Amino acid sequence: MYYTGIIIAIVTFLTIGFWHPIVIKTEYHFGTRPWVVYLLVGVVCILAALFIENVYLSSFLGVFGASALWGIGELFAQRRRVLKGWFPKNPKRLADYEDHTAASR
Repeated sequence: MYYTGIIIAIVTFLTIGFWHPIVIKTEYHFGTRPWVVYLLVGVVCILAALFIENVYLSSFLGVFGASALWGIGELFAQRRRVLKGWFPKNPKRLADYEDHTAASR
């Protein structure tokens, strides 16, 4: 029996599960400004995956990089969820949220 597909599926599931709270915490503490870091991590991981022969490590880096890139969109979506009241606002960054609500009036 071959377990490669199952192992990659489990790693993919865990990687996506890893990024979900990272996006929430990033938006809470830093807002959407770190999207560039997500972009750099994603591009570097995907490029590295192209040059790694080991199928497991290459798959992990590809999935991790794609999840980082997906996280950019989720970071901005998380901000919208915060503005809707679905997640708490960071009391230290209330001015960031107020600027948005004033602009939308």
